[in-house]
Amino acid sequence: MAATYLELGITTFAETTPDPNSGELLDHGERLRQVLAEAVLSEQVGLDVFGVGEHHRPDFASSSPATVLAAIAGKTERIRLTPAVSILSSDDPVRVFQQFATLDQLSSGRAELLVGRGSFIESFPLFGYDLADYEGLFAEKLDLLLAIRDNERVTWSGKFRSPLEAQGIYPRPYQDPLPIWVGVGGNPESMVRAGLRGLPVALAIIGGIPDRFATLAELFRRSLRSAGFDPEKVPLAVHAHGYVGEDGERAAVEFYPPYEIVMTRLGQERGWPPMTRIQFDGMRAPGGSLVLGDPKMVAEKILRWREVLGIKRFMLHTSVGTLPHDQVLRSIELFGTEVAPLIRKALEEE
Repeated sequence: MAATYLELGITTFAETTPDPNSGELLDHGERLRQVLAEAVLSEQVGLDVFGVGEHHRPDFASSSPATVLAAIAGKTERIRLTPAVSILSSDDPVRVFQQFATLDQLSSGRAELLVGRGSFIESFPLFGYDLADYEGLFAEKLDLLLAIRDNERVTWSGKFRSPLEAQGIYPRPYQDPLPIWVGVGGNPESMVRAGLRGLPVALAIIGGIPDRFATLAELFRRSLRSAGFDPEKVPLAVHAHGYVGEDGERAAVEFYPPYEIVMTRLGQERGWPPMTRIQFDGMRAPGGSLVLGDPKMVAEKILRWREVLGIKRFMLHTSVGTLPHDQVLRSIELFGTEVAPLIRKALEEE
């Protein structure tokens, strides 16, 4: 892959919130079938990566990203497949590795693992974990996951799981090694943890001013260098909310109603103020966190983030709320057929 190439992809959480216009609420099966169609289209229009999230609540249809991605693998041939993210803190690293090694074999080497602590807490009581152990669980399980990646037979002991004694972990992945990324929401310690282990990072930017994340990007690269890794060979990605339309103002009109519903509801859960149109318009401005507008506007914002943060992958998350599915598909189509060529042409001219 050329040094100037920027990977582009789509992520989804398989959201199932009421359509703000019709009030229609899709069942989980129908929404998952839509996700499959979105992934197939993403490959058809030339995108590089497709990601599916893990959540354990009624407004998201995907609690098992490996299962959804396996279905996608059977319908695609080229696009890379990743969770967005796999909640490692409340899962068993052995099973996580086995699931994605299986996906990697089924897809002939297209699987990746993006692990994180998750943006919600439902999985902790669901699987019998104490939130007081939030930090320790992830750090320990990440180290076990890396031991499994690097060794066919594993001897290991820790605080939160029974020990392993020369235990074989199968199947082994098609790729050697299976790519493992760390999802980070802006925590400096998480950037350092990934950097010291030589792991690529996917940085979720869903609010604020993206330029402020430049210090985190530099912290990540310093951590890589201090541990003997070449930052040029360990990529940084960004995951951001957004939407592509033929017309920038029309895109904002279409995207705002479902986005406002979801972000206001999440704000009620987390103590944020309600989303307003003024705030939304600030977020979609050139310096804001929403990657929203016509293809030229979207391409320019992504290229600017590449310049500021040094990213090598960008993942667009369109289905923040429930948009009509034809609009989601059209956004993906425009992202692949119009935004991607603009970005690639700009990079070729550097």
